Amino acid sequence: MYQIQQTSTRTIITAHLTQTMSLLHQSVEELWQKIQAELANPALELTEERRCPMCQRLLRPNESACPICSKPRENHPDEIVVFISSRDDFLPSFSGERTDEENNDLPEERFFSEPLSLPNYVLRQVIFDLSHEDQLIAAHLVMHLDEDGLLSVDLEEVANYFHVPISRVERVRRAIQRVDPIGVGSFTPQEAMLVQLEVLGENQAVPEAVAQLIQDGLDELGKRHYAELARKLHLPLSVVKEAARFISENLNPYPARGHWGDIRTPSEVSQRTLTPDVIISHLNDDPQGPLVVEIILPLRGTLRINPIYRQALFQAEGETREELRNDLERASLFIKCLQQRNHTLLRLMRRVVELQRDYILRGERYLRPITRNQIARELGLHESTISRAVAQKNVQLPNKRIVPLASFFDRNSNVRSALREIIASESSPLSDAELAERLRQQGFKVARRTVAKYRMMEGILPAHLRRSSLRSSTP
Repeated sequence: MYQIQQTSTRTIITAHLTQTMSLLHQSVEELWQKIQAELANPALELTEERRCPMCQRLLRPNESACPICSKPRENHPDEIVVFISSRDDFLPSFSGERTDEENNDLPEERFFSEPLSLPNYVLRQVIFDLSHEDQLIAAHLVMHLDEDGLLSVDLEEVANYFHVPISRVERVRRAIQRVDPIGVGSFTPQEAMLVQLEVLGENQAVPEAVAQLIQDGLDELGKRHYAELARKLHLPLSVVKEAARFISENLNPYPARGHWGDIRTPSEVSQRTLTPDVIISHLNDDPQGPLVVEIILPLRGTLRINPIYRQALFQAEGETREELRNDLERASLFIKCLQQRNHTLLRLMRRVVELQRDYILRGERYLRPITRNQIARELGLHESTISRAVAQKNVQLPNKRIVPLASFFDRNSNVRSALREIIASESSPLSDAELAERLRQQGFKVARRTVAKYRMMEGILPAHLRRSSLRSSTP
């Protein structure tokens, strides 16, 4: 019998990397809950002494932040100070109980439940039907859903990343498409509607020619050119109208909008319920001063390895010694992963704030079109790492407005802001083509169809309906 040795290369996901990615994905409140759970490990200890999470300097009782890490080096107006802050202003006590003083100090909005993000909502539905390996693929896919619920990543890229056949990634995507909101994870609005139609057809009768209208006549359908559609598809006008009515009442080309129950984004609908993970402000509240970026770490004290537990390891024997060693390794791993999370967020926020300074100070009109992939390349990280760092994080701007960190990567927010301003100031309703021309005059090159999409996202009626509304409101 012969033994043959073969050398193969495969990706090994270490426990360190897995836990770091998990912590990176969590919001400040989820991280607080995770720390609470890890403190059940007797090898992990939370001391009362407060140290700077960055330089480990011992903080005085009256110091809310590290006097070194939170101060500018040059005091130049364009300087950006980024630091980790062990703030507990936004969190309940570790006992889970609030004193009367805490209840009076915390804003009322903090006690509203935080909305569930779309990626989490989708993943919770599909994850139990998948193997562990496919769960990782599904998590990667849902992190690349755009605000409409459409997929913004190439399947071949995902297949290469996980070293699996593209057919396997497609199978996972198909599973995602059939959970609520149905059609999420599709590449185009057309595909999303066809998936919804497929699911609806399993439980109810679907009028004739609906699929044909979606595949071959979506543009005319949006313009309500039913007679033209009937001639183009060689169908009776009544059939086209019936199919159009069914599509209008049952299908949604942008699945995420159906999920959130409104045409606006989740951030706008749930503005008052959000908790900041990052706070951006001016140094000493001086509008001319440097920007200060405070990344919240939900700790009252300092996490460390329990020295008594470490000492007990050397005195224990047999199975007890092994259990103690496992507890110590788990505690040490958690502390290291938490430090890695902090380091990644520091680098990310410094670069993002540098690029989006005008947006932070002057509003959506000045948002720069940047991508997660661009930031990943600049920082020497994988795009999925940036996606996890951005997910579920909220940022408080100097004007106290709280926005999702993902909004810093919204490549059309500035155009939509300009569109809102144009429509708000119009003397008579402008058509989408006229709006596109106005936007071009302001430096935004967008097609008429894109204007129509943005108008729908903003909940703004088309010109003929705005005109009718204006006439009906005129005495």
